[in-house]
Amino acid sequence: MSSRTILITGGAGFIGSNFIPFFLDEHQEISVVNLDKLTYAGNLNHLIEVENNKRYKFIKGDICDASLVRSIFSENRITDVIHFAAESHVDNSIAGPEAFIQTNVNGTFTLLEAARKSWLDEGNGAKTGFETSRFHHISTDEVYGSLGESGFFDENTPYAPNSPYSASKASSDFLVRSYYHTYGLNVVTSNCSNNYGPKQHDEKLIPTIIRKALAGEEIPIYGDGKNVRDWLYVQDHCSGINDVFTNGRAGETYVIGGNNEYNNISIAQKICGILDDILPKKNGSFTNQIAFVKDRLGHDFRYAIDATKIKTELGWKPQSDFDSGLRDTVMWYINKYQKV
Repeated sequence: MSSRTILITGGAGFIGSNFIPFFLDEHQEISVVNLDKLTYAGNLNHLIEVENNKRYKFIKGDICDASLVRSIFSENRITDVIHFAAESHVDNSIAGPEAFIQTNVNGTFTLLEAARKSWLDEGNGAKTGFETSRFHHISTDEVYGSLGESGFFDENTPYAPNSPYSASKASSDFLVRSYYHTYGLNVVTSNCSNNYGPKQHDEKLIPTIIRKALAGEEIPIYGDGKNVRDWLYVQDHCSGINDVFTNGRAGETYVIGGNNEYNNISIAQKICGILDDILPKKNGSFTNQIAFVKDRLGHDFRYAIDATKIKTELGWKPQSDFDSGLRDTVMWYINKYQKV
């Protein structure tokens, strides 16, 4: 198949808006259609660098809108899907779980059905021109639940989601899996650890710490701040997605992690240290603004990823050093919040 047109869902979100410019640059022969509902978490300003690219097209719409999705597939001859679109903020899923079921479960189902009907014939063989068509589902390590002090998630870890968000992502993972085993749809799934970097929404932990610090407000840290996450620089995640999409084995799952385990309080302290260095306060340190707040309901204690499979099978490895990646991230948000 010479020309490929990839439908990227949720491309105006944090990871998607980092991925699209990277992907267009990596693959000069492909075109991208970005379908995004532009909820509060989507921002087209993060895609200014590609908006005039002849191989890029934006469509505002909802992945749950089956007739819209069908028309996008037929009018643009969509050959592949990379599916980012998801409600992803755990706190929001606790306050209002219904949107998570709609988008993450029903939306994924709508996309899978459109792909199946576009790419497969009645006997579930590939239609002419769609022999290599692939559906890449982007998911999270949160589907695996919570770890104790030791151990790691890998592709064989049993699912044990603990929030409405992670339960909705687990449901979508299983739907994607079923389309491979039932219909033979060429699917791959990747489950990533916590991403950080430019273009992330203000509500997430690292932007919140920076925003509150710069505003001179209390920096809220849940519980005792000991909850541990494995941090993955968003550009490293983009290269991992590209490797899985391009070379991953059909029907397989790949977990992607940065091998940077830090608890929340140490992340806050690191960021405050960077700010002390770049924008020193007249009196004291930014760390004085850190305040512990009531813990999140059902707060998972620790996530950590063993990324051996993607490293050995696909040759991927993270390129970013955490401290320099975090410093670059802080600089980006200083520029955003202070317009320096």
